[in-house]
Amino acid sequence: MADSLKTSMAIAGAGMHAQGTRLRIISENVANADSTAQTPGGDPYRRKTISFRNQLDRQLGAELVKVRDIGQDPSDFKLKHEPFHPAADAQGYVKYPNITKLVEVMDMREAQRSYEANLNVLEVTKAMVSRTLDVMR
Repeated sequence: MADSLKTSMAIAGAGMHAQGTRLRIISENVANADSTAQTPGGDPYRRKTISFRNQLDRQLGAELVKVRDIGQDPSDFKLKHEPFHPAADAQGYVKYPNITKLVEVMDMREAQRSYEANLNVLEVTKAMVSRTLDVMR
């Protein structure tokens, strides 16, 4: 039973770490959603993406979620005609990040719920260990 509780805690901990990293990436995207390039016609911040993978932990005999890659979204930047903006190109267009705030907020909510679910697993496991110790006394 102790091994299964240890495994449960390790799986939940790995999930919390992965979702914490996801929340950090989303936060960076939201913070840079309205940024522009430093030079006229330059590229602004590009939206970051994150992907996960399962990795076997041989010691536990369980698969844990890990961050596979932090990449960049290749979609096009948003263009706005603002000829007097310092970052405007020769035609008067300013490039804005390829970030949709609503998508980021929805991703953040999903990551938060996943994080909370893993936290609940840890709390339940902790309660089970505590009860087991109480019974053994």
